[in-house]
Amino acid sequence: MERFGVKTTPSRNRSKTALYVTPQDRVTEFGSDLHEEGGKLFCTSCNVVLNHVRKSAINDHLKSKTHTKRKAEFEEQNTRKKQRTLTASLQCNSTSQTEKTSVIQDFVKMCLEANIPLEKADHPSVRAFLSRHVKNGSSIPKSDQLRKAYLPDGYENENQLLNTEDR
Repeated sequence: MERFGVKTTPSRNRSKTALYVTPQDRVTEFGSDLHEEGGKLFCTSCNVVLNHVRKSAINDHLKSKTHTKRKAEFEEQNTRKKQRTLTASLQCNSTSQTEKTSVIQDFVKMCLEANIPLEKADHPSVRAFLSRHVKNGSSIPKSDQLRKAYLPDGYENENQLLNTEDR
């Protein structure tokens, strides 16, 4: 077209996508039908990811038969389940992992201070007691893993405490 001296107008080349719209903007626009998690837009009742850039895709989904059917089922249930992204799920697991590590380190410290050999942790009655009465007590590993993985950490921590007390 440029050979003949005819130029196309810039409006024809422009995409019809909204460039600066975030998933949170769409949540405020559409209300409780949608929610945002980890930079993605989810339909709350269907638990599917929607394209937040194109408003027509959201409107088409909200008018679809599957959405209306799932929304009716969703409203019958009293529990509201929202789909989460993988990163959000892993962050929850990391907090439980830190609790588990804390319990194990406290157990090793208690055994060291009371002069209890770590092999006693392998006894079936000790295992039963820990799993029954201690939160995350069943996650305490056997004595060989305690010695390899957690004893050096306890030794380093105690050594640092002694060095700071000497100063």
